[in-house]
Amino acid sequence: MVKCTKREIRQLKTALHWKHVEDKQRERIRMVLLRENGMTQEAIAEAMAVSLSTVNRAHMAYDHGGIAALKPKPSGGRQHENMTLAAEKELLARFANAAGAGEMLNIHDLKRAYEQAIGHRTSNSTVYDLLRRHGWRKLMPRPFHPKRDVEAQNAFKKTAFHAR
Repeated sequence: MVKCTKREIRQLKTALHWKHVEDKQRERIRMVLLRENGMTQEAIAEAMAVSLSTVNRAHMAYDHGGIAALKPKPSGGRQHENMTLAAEKELLARFANAAGAGEMLNIHDLKRAYEQAIGHRTSNSTVYDLLRRHGWRKLMPRPFHPKRDVEAQNAFKKTAFHAR
């Protein structure tokens, strides 16, 4: 099954010798060249020691995008991000005024705003990671319980630690 012109085949053969071509791309180029030599996809998969779907994906990528499409996709980065870094900064800017004035940042309010921005629920750790990523300092608990009883605390202090 020949799909390439002579010029394209010559270009593929030349690309095999380029120095900047990664091994994975070079392997995909060979798969396309083997197809042009008349080999079936099954035979190419066996000869290259890869799966049939790998050969099929390489052929489809070349058919739709040429040599550039055979280049492997870069890995790394924020693959599962909910928001871009700029959108996260914009969201945190709304809470920065209160936090900068010495007030406590209520994580539940921030989480609610974050979930509304991304359109689905998320865990608390996602919000804490967001704060860490943007350099927000240590998160501190409130200094006392809002329903505390000062009189009961003082009475406890007076009687609890006396030696008998």
